Amino acid sequence: MCGIVGIVRYDKAEVDHDLVARMCTAIRHRGPDDDGFYFNGAVGLGMRRLAIIDLKSGQQPIHNRDRSAWIVFNGEIYNYLELRAQLEKLGHSFYTNSDTEAIIHAYDQYGKDCPKHLRGMFAFAIWDERTQELFLARDRVGKKPLLYAQVNGQFVFGSEFSALLQHPDISKDIDFEALNHYLSFMCVPAPLTAYRAIRKLEPGHSLRFRNGEIKIERYWQPDFSKKVDISEQEAGEQAIRILRDAVKVRLMSEVPLGAFLSGGIDSSAVVALMSEESSTPVKTFSIGFEEQDFSELHHARRVAEHVGADHHEFIVRPDALEVLPILVEHYGEPYADSSAVPTYYVARETRKHVTVALNGDGGDESFAGYERYAAMRVAEKYHRIPAVLRETVVRQAIELMPSSETKRSRLRDVKRFVEAASLPKAERYLRWVSVFDSQAKLDLYTDTFRRQTQPNPAAGIIDPWFARANGSGIVDAALLTDIMTYLPNDLLVKVDIATMANSLEARSPFLDHHVIEFAASLPEKYKLRGLTTKYLLKGVLRKLLPAEILGRRKMGFGVPIGHWFRGKLQPFLRETILSEAALKRGLFKPDAVKRMVELHTRSERDYSHQLWTLLMLELWFQRFID
Repeated sequence: MCGIVGIVRYDKAEVDHDLVARMCTAIRHRGPDDDGFYFNGAVGLGMRRLAIIDLKSGQQPIHNRDRSAWIVFNGEIYNYLELRAQLEKLGHSFYTNSDTEAIIHAYDQYGKDCPKHLRGMFAFAIWDERTQELFLARDRVGKKPLLYAQVNGQFVFGSEFSALLQHPDISKDIDFEALNHYLSFMCVPAPLTAYRAIRKLEPGHSLRFRNGEIKIERYWQPDFSKKVDISEQEAGEQAIRILRDAVKVRLMSEVPLGAFLSGGIDSSAVVALMSEESSTPVKTFSIGFEEQDFSELHHARRVAEHVGADHHEFIVRPDALEVLPILVEHYGEPYADSSAVPTYYVARETRKHVTVALNGDGGDESFAGYERYAAMRVAEKYHRIPAVLRETVVRQAIELMPSSETKRSRLRDVKRFVEAASLPKAERYLRWVSVFDSQAKLDLYTDTFRRQTQPNPAAGIIDPWFARANGSGIVDAALLTDIMTYLPNDLLVKVDIATMANSLEARSPFLDHHVIEFAASLPEKYKLRGLTTKYLLKGVLRKLLPAEILGRRKMGFGVPIGHWFRGKLQPFLRETILSEAALKRGLFKPDAVKRMVELHTRSERDYSHQLWTLLMLELWFQRFID
């Protein structure tokens, strides 16, 4: 695992070696073990290395046989030994045992199609002296980040904002449309960033840069249209076989390895399968809070005992004044998923024991684990039934929606369900995942900010994926949308930043593209049966996990921000989003922000997620813009 940076000057001037070095230093946390550089006139590549495989000879940049192409690479390729063997049969010779070298030989053999031959997580850049072309690629679902900018005769790329913002020519001018999206999704969706000058390479895409021109191509997306015709038993047998293989290949490491264990189905499944493959107890790591409603430690402990793991637990008392500036610094743009807090803490504590940790990320998006999938199916039927029966349906749907802190917010869930049930599929999905919906934005935005944004931009992110899922059921449409939007823009950003900030590598078996493609091929009835989420997965895991783990309701990896904002964090909240500087930015109506704070702190409304979103935005302004 590494961090990568680079500059290509298409004005043919000499690249600034010191600048490339400073860009590398800015992401030292991603790779504290080593650094490396390639310079050749107008080209400069750099990397920071966290050594996992081929500790002795895997230093980067790495070149091909005749030194005509050079690569910097962030990630892990799990099929590199098989790929290497194939390439050797085709006449390629290798000088290291690293997965990085397998990529550059695959590039020599397959050109721009080389990412299709890779199994793993990756973001890499290859400079080809023969064609004078820079080739970038990012893994299928976006486990590894890759940012780029084109400015003043230069193409600049890097793993994090902190690297690109070292470049004096890259402006911090704000992309207000990106902020508009952020206020919908709590994150900025690719390819946008909060900075107009910087863009993200989207997952499953490659980029070629030559003579000032950028060409971007998609090389992968899951296909939900082709369904397998197999029995439930056959589907279960295939699912566990594919998942077991995805876990097995991720145990490859020359450094200590363990697993995050939340006590949920997905992380528990990964730990159980790891235990089958390991001759020694698997090291597992769990985090809990003093607030019992937000702690899953007893479930994690039960799983650890069941599989005989070497279990480690941490009780944290988050200090916002300590952790929030760290998070803002590492994310580099507004990001408001509050589970970033526990994810950071569990990564920090885990790194004290191991260098690599497997997790359960991706299980919900492939096997239909979120309760909103069931709620969306109920909503499909809602307006087809007589009005006198709708109350019963509503009660069922509300039970499926995420629980809230107060009775008032629970009642708002009822209202939200009823209002959204009659909307088209994409709009219904958007209403349920948005922090600020279109009406809330009208109430919040100043006229000036509104004029700088589109009236309903979030629909432009969601609608295309529902359109591509045309002909699929409502559940498959939502799964595809989550895999292509929520997963890379929110969940995987959180995991990458939290782990890399602590020089820890995270591996996600459920995000193996073989697992995703198999799950996409399954009929909906195997993923959601009635109101039972993860129907097939729960069935095949009965032999591996305790019944109470499979039967309990999904909790989520959250923190009690609503409670904190009424207690110990209330002064900090007020001092930040109600400060004179914040209210004068001209984005939000001061009275609207004050009203949310007052109603929430008096427990009259639950605005916890909205206030957290505004808080993280203002902290980003203070750190990067002011």
